[in-house]
Amino acid sequence: GGSDPFLQVQILTLLRLLGVGDKKASEEMNDVLAQVATNTESAKNSGNAILYECVLTIMAVESEDGLRLLAVNILGRFLLNRDNNIRYVALNTLSKCIMEENQVNRSELLSSSEGANSASSALQRHRTTVVDCLKDPDISIRQRALELIYHLVNKENVEALTAELLSYLVLCPREHRAEICIRVLRVTEKYSPNNRWRLDTLVTLLTISGRECSTDVQSSCIIYISQASEDLRAYATHKLLKAVRDDDGSQRGLLVVGIWCIGEYGDLLLKPYTYTPSSSTSMADVSGSSSPDDVMSVSFMALEPAAVVSTVEGIILRHTCPEEVKERALTCYAKLCERMSATGDVATLDKLQKLVKKDSNSQRLELQLRSCEYDALINALRGVSTKKESDGVGVLGSSGGVSDVIVAAAKEALSRMPVVDPSVMQRKRSTNQQFLRDDDEGDVGGTPDESAAAAPAGGDLLDLADIFGSNGVTETHTSSKTDPVGISEPANSEVKSDIDLLSDIFSAPAPTVTPTSAPGGYDPFNAVPSQPSQPVAALNSFAPAPMPVAVAPNNPPITTGVFSAAAPTPSGEAEPVVVHAVTHAGLSIEFECTKPEVWNKQRSTLVAKFKNMTQAPLYGFSLQCAVPKYVTMEMKPPTSTTIPVTGGNGATDVTQTISVTNTLLGTKNLMLKLKIGFTSGGTKVDHMATFSGFPAGEF
Repeated sequence: GGSDPFLQVQILTLLRLLGVGDKKASEEMNDVLAQVATNTESAKNSGNAILYECVLTIMAVESEDGLRLLAVNILGRFLLNRDNNIRYVALNTLSKCIMEENQVNRSELLSSSEGANSASSALQRHRTTVVDCLKDPDISIRQRALELIYHLVNKENVEALTAELLSYLVLCPREHRAEICIRVLRVTEKYSPNNRWRLDTLVTLLTISGRECSTDVQSSCIIYISQASEDLRAYATHKLLKAVRDDDGSQRGLLVVGIWCIGEYGDLLLKPYTYTPSSSTSMADVSGSSSPDDVMSVSFMALEPAAVVSTVEGIILRHTCPEEVKERALTCYAKLCERMSATGDVATLDKLQKLVKKDSNSQRLELQLRSCEYDALINALRGVSTKKESDGVGVLGSSGGVSDVIVAAAKEALSRMPVVDPSVMQRKRSTNQQFLRDDDEGDVGGTPDESAAAAPAGGDLLDLADIFGSNGVTETHTSSKTDPVGISEPANSEVKSDIDLLSDIFSAPAPTVTPTSAPGGYDPFNAVPSQPSQPVAALNSFAPAPMPVAVAPNNPPITTGVFSAAAPTPSGEAEPVVVHAVTHAGLSIEFECTKPEVWNKQRSTLVAKFKNMTQAPLYGFSLQCAVPKYVTMEMKPPTSTTIPVTGGNGATDVTQTISVTNTLLGTKNLMLKLKIGFTSGGTKVDHMATFSGFPAGEF
């Protein structure tokens, strides 16, 4: 009865505290709990309060499966109540019960659906009632019902419940759509019956909420399509093209994934596609229907190349088209040139190249840069050289056209992307994190080399300087690679890099023997850059005390006091220090070390020079560098990602500038951990090395 509901609630609470973890006490109170759950009337709030406390006690103690089934049925009756408070409590309690049961099952390595009388299986009988709560006008009820549905999904009901989630996605507030998209993605990843159903669900998801879905959802869709078979790729590309064509341009995620697929698998759109599911195949669509009468064949007509290009062009011409989609479309145009090169449609191919060149004068740097690069790739793909006649010999072949090496590299750059393996990406990410971790307390001696596993590390894009045939001058260096403190000087002073321009103006062009000079000694004649000679160097050794005023002949007169920092000592920046760092797979790296600031000995500029000792260019070059905690580093990109054969005709040296500041100069030496990657002869090469061979006490 319910004569004293307050007392009954307190007694049930006491029973729950006594029965937790005590199997014997739980068995003794099973009959009492069953009697309370059966005989208590739910017509009044006092009865509902007693039943709610009874359900909490049943779920907390070591009760029988029959009692748990009874508790879930009581909560199911609460869901039919008109009072929103009672329905909210029921949904919240059911979610807690399912989560606790799943946690226990995972700890015991059992299936979450094991047992006909478990809470999960009992709740499946009230699935329709829970789904109806998604249509409730109260947002709190809808959110709790949505949370409960996630726990209800399994392999048997994934199609029906996913259809309900997609239907709710149309009506829910926009601020909740991003989270629902992530949940639907997880559900399809875990319980998807087949890949075709997964693709259908993800395309429908992008069609409904492509504007709100995160980049993780877009990336996952692209990964699933790239991992699918050729048949499913054709199906997904045809379906995405239709969805993109019917969209009003507001679903950004749909446009990104659709345009990527059109560019990557555009050749599949030129063929008709038909799929007829067999009677044994569960070809249920996203609406959840799987009856044999509803199964129909799926057919797509073959499209003309001009129709495919017009579809993408129509998206870009909209004034609401975001910048991200325009960037994807530019890549799509470039890839379609390679996909449709075998069709012989010259008009469409010319139109594609015009669309690529359209952004060559764009105010957006990314669009302008990619437009010029893709135009060069397309020209190389066609065998057309954009090199000027005055450029000399570059990448032209013997017949005057683009060499076969450049054409092959352009085809490789525009070919299909390799299949993305998430496990490989995860391993590579963990490897990079380990590489970037500071290990200055560990290995400091020598240059121990570690060979990293070959994996895709960046793009295989062709260097544009090779296609345009840049007028490069070969630099010849004479350096001592065995001596870490060796000094080298270019043979020709006219071929120095722009980075060292200012320092070259005020430094001697020829290596000289630098005697030890008195501290603070300053020779005013050293300011004359045009006539450095051995007699001047000799005068430097016996330089008098600093003059009050020093006037450089080639510069406006300036007044220099005794205590001013007017000019450096000749030994400060006259000659750089060249040290050899690493040699691997035909690639040699050496550092040209200088001090850009005379009075700041801690700061150094390292110009890495890369030499290719193989018989073919190295493509896709990248250099990563890690330093200890006591060193700060600023790294500029390399002058090119393609390293030509050193000493080749028209080849230029590839360099990369690194600025470092050793805050513990004199106590600890500079140490670099290098990671290089490039493609040699079509093979990916990755290599790691630690280098600490800089002159002690100077860097």
